[in-house]
Amino acid sequence: MQFDPFYINNAVAALDQTSATEQQLTNEISSGVRVNSLSDDPVAAGENVLLSSQLNLDDSFSQTESSTVGMLQVTDSTLGSVVSQLTKALSLATGANNGTMNASDLQQVSTELAGIRDEVLSLANTPYASQYIFSGSQGGTAPFTLNSGTTPSTVTYNGDTAVSYVTTPTGQQIQINLPGSQIFTNATNNVLQTLNNLVADYSSGTVSSTAASDTTALTSVLNYVGQQRVILDNSITQLQSAQTYTQTQGTQITSAQTNLLQADVAQVATQLSTAETQQAALTQVVNLLEQNSGGLFSVLQ
Repeated sequence: MQFDPFYINNAVAALDQTSATEQQLTNEISSGVRVNSLSDDPVAAGENVLLSSQLNLDDSFSQTESSTVGMLQVTDSTLGSVVSQLTKALSLATGANNGTMNASDLQQVSTELAGIRDEVLSLANTPYASQYIFSGSQGGTAPFTLNSGTTPSTVTYNGDTAVSYVTTPTGQQIQINLPGSQIFTNATNNVLQTLNNLVADYSSGTVSSTAASDTTALTSVLNYVGQQRVILDNSITQLQSAQTYTQTQGTQITSAQTNLLQADVAQVATQLSTAETQQAALTQVVNLLEQNSGGLFSVLQ
């Protein structure tokens, strides 16, 4: 019986497939990587794309977190200085209201309060990385200007009321700014106007009839600024916690990618040995089939 060429073609195809498998396994052992292309393992390749996307998102957040926390820490430190200045102003106003100071002393208090007001105004115009931190979204514009042509003096806010947020990789939104109008010219607790009023209360050398109420207002704004600092402190804590979580997640993702893509050398070596054995056997069969044009029985001999 003449042997059908169909069998030869099948044997050659099997040999080619085994050779390709052997080459792939050899590459895996050499590189230590199991998945080099989508065709190697579509499921693993797809999972790796998702993991890489999450890792890129985490890396992007880490960069944002670093600069944002730096800005918030400067903002918090600035408000801490404002609290110190307001505490000094409260001490001066309380002393001026006790009825023991003469005209010269009261005018000196007014001068010192004006100095404190100017220092607070300067702090309210603090920049960070070339952007004013209390201007809302108008970072290129100095938020406050003083008009000393009136009595008492007035302050104009030039920023806006925009509140900005950072979104963490888990979707949490964290507030990262405080508009200056919310802190320094708030309708209920107006820091700068209260200081302006106190400057005017003692400028004539006498204690004005509004000095006591303005001093009470100063106590209120002092407490208010302290409360605003809590918002910043909470944001810093949340950002740092999110950063810690992101770093941990990044380590886990990197490990998962390694496990997903890394070759199991021992297993691959066993598979390679099997493929080599199969290749040797198929090579022998193909040679015999190509050399023998006889029947199936003679080929098997």
